[in-house]
Amino acid sequence: MQKLVISCILAALPVIPAVALAMSPQGCGGDCKGCHTLTVKEANSLLKGIGEVKRIRNSPVRGLWELDFEKGGKKTVAYLDFSKKHVIPGPVFSIATKAPIAGSAVPQPPPAKVNVATIPVKDSIVMGNPRASRKLFVFTDPDCPFCSKMHAELKKLAKMDGNLGIYVKLFPLKMHPKAYDKSRAIMAGNSNKLLDAAFAGGTLPTPAAGAGKKGVDSTIKLAQSLGIGGTPTLVLPDGRIMPGFRKAEEIRQLIGGKQ
Repeated sequence: MQKLVISCILAALPVIPAVALAMSPQGCGGDCKGCHTLTVKEANSLLKGIGEVKRIRNSPVRGLWELDFEKGGKKTVAYLDFSKKHVIPGPVFSIATKAPIAGSAVPQPPPAKVNVATIPVKDSIVMGNPRASRKLFVFTDPDCPFCSKMHAELKKLAKMDGNLGIYVKLFPLKMHPKAYDKSRAIMAGNSNKLLDAAFAGGTLPTPAAGAGKKGVDSTIKLAQSLGIGGTPTLVLPDGRIMPGFRKAEEIRQLIGGKQ
């Protein structure tokens, strides 16, 4: 079965609980498509800042439209419910066949590659061996639940591989309104302890005016220049950009595997 990796890949596609798929108790009966409409223009107005909607189709799942998105040259599929209040990442799988019934038509491009030497190590929280020749860059958001899970995996990875420097880049997403100040506090303190506290749901100190701002803003610009729009995102030592949560052993294999 195809493995689903759902994270904050696009900067503002939230993960919606399964109950969001259900129709409202006051909801419609009969053929919902007869009284619910959505144009590309309206979709782009509703979802401004998330990405550009290229096409809208009726989803095989009742109560949802299927949207073809494009952002930063990357294509994906998401779903908007007929209430026009919830966006759900795709694809949609059939329980009976274990195969995608929608959302799989957009081909996934091969991993993008960058010159790692052009990524500055400054404005990073360093894990692992800072003197190692191999460098792994991680773009993370302190309020991203998938980043929190992967932070624990990065700690495991640091113990597995003593010849790896892990450079954590704080990349707060607009969908997480408190993440920017949290990122500033962590950057101002240049502290792994504050990073741990953030992912543990702890309280961070309020950053002084302007503290940590330059480092966080430079990472936001860097991510945009690299075409990175979501978290967590890895940049491997060979330059491959790999979005989404991964376990320590998988990251280790990616680093040690062939390019």
